[in-house]
Amino acid sequence: MTIWEMLAVFVAGIGAGTINTIVGSGTLITFPVLLATGLPPVTATVSNALGLIPGSVSGAIGYRAELAGQSRRVLKLAVGALVGGFTGATLLLALPSTAFETIVPILVTLALVLVILQPRISRAVQRRRERDGGPVRADGGPLLFTGLMLASVYGGYFTAAQGIIYLSLMGMLLDDTMQRLNAVKNVLAAVVNSVAALFFLFVADFDWTAVVLIAVGSALGGQIGATIGRRLSPTVLRALIVVVGTVAIVQLLLR
Repeated sequence: MTIWEMLAVFVAGIGAGTINTIVGSGTLITFPVLLATGLPPVTATVSNALGLIPGSVSGAIGYRAELAGQSRRVLKLAVGALVGGFTGATLLLALPSTAFETIVPILVTLALVLVILQPRISRAVQRRRERDGGPVRADGGPLLFTGLMLASVYGGYFTAAQGIIYLSLMGMLLDDTMQRLNAVKNVLAAVVNSVAALFFLFVADFDWTAVVLIAVGSALGGQIGATIGRRLSPTVLRALIVVVGTVAIVQLLLR
């Protein structure tokens, strides 16, 4: 890489770490930049996955106050994220690079619809629980576990907008604030990125210059994102998710 390309990758890492912590979809910033430097798509994907781990961890640490009291929920959902992330990483090397191009925009669109409708859906779910008198599952039950595991398969494959899918599923099935759910999202993203990257270490080629630049940049961005994101109201956070998700859909369709 030239010095200007290295600077572009580093700045992209900061942007990705910031937006990943607040919403998700940071890969849509780093991935095109890596391709522009001349990296092959698979090398860019695996280098990006490894480089974003410090950003995910940094964002989770920044949201540590919102994680309080959620350890059991996080541990259970992290198991599904780990299995899904490993499966997705395996599929990345086994399937053609265009395999997910059709389904990804559909998944993100559906996730955005769920985010927009989340307050209404949550109220309807709460009314049904009160009517039926059944126990409230703090972990969302089998439906959320399965949904997040499937979302993690996609996350291990490409990662773009996986955070939006996580937030839409948790917002629909968990009775909690958006900020606390966002904290869980950051942990799950860190799990998926880590397991995918560890798998890639043994079977794929990395560009270590890109990895280091994104790692340092995303770690800084994770702290920036946590500082900004924790100050946003639920309405503003939801609106930001919709805006970022819409941009993600457009970019994915134009690829």
